[in-house]
Amino acid sequence: MTEAAVDRRGDLSSPLSGSPTRRRKEGVIRTVLTAAAMTSVLISAFIVLTVAGQAIAFLGQIELPQLQAVGWFPRRHLFDIATLVVGSLVVTLVAMAIATPIGLASGIYLSEYAKPRVRQVVKPVLEILAGIPSVVLGFFALTVINPEFVHRVFVGAEAYNLMAAGIAVGILIIPLVASISEDAMRAVPQNLREAAYGLGARRVATSLRVVLPAAVSGIVAALIVGISRAIGETMIVAIAAGGSGGALFTVDPRDQGQTITAAMAALATGSDQVKGGSAAFLSLYFLGLVLFLITFLLNLVADAFVRRTRQRY
Repeated sequence: MTEAAVDRRGDLSSPLSGSPTRRRKEGVIRTVLTAAAMTSVLISAFIVLTVAGQAIAFLGQIELPQLQAVGWFPRRHLFDIATLVVGSLVVTLVAMAIATPIGLASGIYLSEYAKPRVRQVVKPVLEILAGIPSVVLGFFALTVINPEFVHRVFVGAEAYNLMAAGIAVGILIIPLVASISEDAMRAVPQNLREAAYGLGARRVATSLRVVLPAAVSGIVAALIVGISRAIGETMIVAIAAGGSGGALFTVDPRDQGQTITAAMAALATGSDQVKGGSAAFLSLYFLGLVLFLITFLLNLVADAFVRRTRQRY
């Protein structure tokens, strides 16, 4: 009995790290994973430093008044960055005006109203719709949305315009907003719903006044992802918004215009297209830096908001 007790105490006091072979394998795996993580960090840092360095070189080749010209015409040495920023904001606002109500309504339906069998069918279809190639939606905006809707509803719209591009981008990000917001609302504990029902609340009141506020951090994250997707969209705007060679400053969505990504695509299409001016090629890096700063600030704001509004149950 004494020897058995000693053996049990010895087993309890022995290390639980496993055999030497297992420790060596885990050490190798840990080293490989650490190297992979550090590699991704180094690549990201290298990209940022390269873009920032070339952007500074671009600013050194031009004069500051060239950044406040009548429009964005890089081959004429007119680099009005406000034209592209405003164009991106117009397309994003139109897209979010389409995607936010429809996407949130779809998420509420799937989370609170849809039967399990319906949800099992609709949710995968919704996620498949998120994978529609943007070039297809760009052609759809050019041939259907623009002539059949924009020109009939908005008098004076040009043949290519930011409105049609924004509507198509909104259609593109509806599944994204709906899927993420539905996941956030499904994560709300069921006892909150049961408490609301116990107080006599109807399903619509429970959805809007209990579930929606409880899932606000996830919903904001869905909207930020949608905004980032809209700002970064290229093909739809390049096809439907016009302004392939440049664009004048405008805040009217009925006019043709250009966004940051579409301007980069138009300028970088073919090496001979970039030779319009000595600073034209470097302007691509400057636009990339501006786009990076915009998305970075969006992520910072979203992260701060989510941290402040996140509730743990």
